[in-house]
Amino acid sequence: MIKVNKLVPLLVLACSAAVPTGAAEVRAEVMHWWTSSSESAAVRKIADAYRAAGGVWVDTGIAGADQARAIAINRIVGGNPPAAAQFNTTKQFLDLVEEGMLNNVDDVALSEGWDKVLPEAVLNVIKVKGHYYAVPINIHMQTWFWYSKAAFKKAGIVKEPASVDELFAALDKLKAAGIVPLAHGGQAWQETIIFQAMLANLGGKEMYLSVIRDRDQRVINSDAFKKVLLAFKRMQSYVDAGSPGRNWNDATAMLISGKGGMQIMGDWVKGEFSAARQTPGKDFGCIPGLNPASPYLIQGDAFVFPKTSNAQTVSAQKLLAKVMLAPATQIEFNKLKGSIPIRADVDTSGMDICAQAGMAIMKDKSRQVGISEVFLTPDQNGAMQDVLTAYWNTRMPVEKAQKSFAAALRN
Repeated sequence: MIKVNKLVPLLVLACSAAVPTGAAEVRAEVMHWWTSSSESAAVRKIADAYRAAGGVWVDTGIAGADQARAIAINRIVGGNPPAAAQFNTTKQFLDLVEEGMLNNVDDVALSEGWDKVLPEAVLNVIKVKGHYYAVPINIHMQTWFWYSKAAFKKAGIVKEPASVDELFAALDKLKAAGIVPLAHGGQAWQETIIFQAMLANLGGKEMYLSVIRDRDQRVINSDAFKKVLLAFKRMQSYVDAGSPGRNWNDATAMLISGKGGMQIMGDWVKGEFSAARQTPGKDFGCIPGLNPASPYLIQGDAFVFPKTSNAQTVSAQKLLAKVMLAPATQIEFNKLKGSIPIRADVDTSGMDICAQAGMAIMKDKSRQVGISEVFLTPDQNGAMQDVLTAYWNTRMPVEKAQKSFAAALRN
């Protein structure tokens, strides 16, 4: 159920964003959280494509994904929805579907052949009881290992780490060279990313799915999973004192300046490198996994279309769905966003080497695995995240962390 009581205080703020509708315009107010410099440049590509298709784009950018989603939900519940609102390609909008608060875009999905060009893992999220309730715009992979070429050179690291042990060895060399080994934004969601990286690369696909998808208590309470938790905690010893509360793009800036050595983060960081005129393979490196079988943890951004009977708004929603998945829009947007196109049939030969590496991995369906939010409800994911960030930021014994983790994901 939508927790309306928690969201009502935001209604006053949300009402100020109301946009009047022109008599003959295909006018769409689009709510999103893409407010960093690289993200803003990327979303402009979608806006330009929408305008070129005859639409009127009304931009409502709100800093912070949680804040943007909360305001969007308030607007929807309060009867003053935007034409489209950004969510991640997860279970975040399932409550809205179940409450009948979203329009579907079935006719667009069927006419455009979405089932033939979109990954199954994504289709399973946007398609609920046979209806398409969101348009996915991209694929992000959360757990890339980024590194500064200059920092690696200064630390004498000549080979990319290809195992968790080699990762720790590289971090030790960076620390000895006076470089912040792990540039990290000390926020709970970012610590969850580091945990997922350790689980995927140390535990492998089987353990990852047993823990996150199946919530298998036997596996969660095993010695093998304890080793994953210990590896996760060890990563905390490589961050600097300024880490708590730092934004992800500020951590990326540490790599750009050479102050930081590595960062574990989604491929949206490429937009920050690009804005700083840094080139992948020359100024920074990108490692999608520490071994050839590491699961590729995919997520992405999607737009949902709040329920309305206004014919002009419905037309605007359908035009948005079509434009957002058009091959040309996919290429131009994702080049700037740092993600890869959601469509499997677009020509990515002009994209950077990191994007091409990601597209190559996506051809191997055995490596495609969803992030935790694909398998867990928002409440389950929040409970897990609370345990991980408490363990990261305190002296909690690993045994207590393991028991708390098991309780958070108990069926």
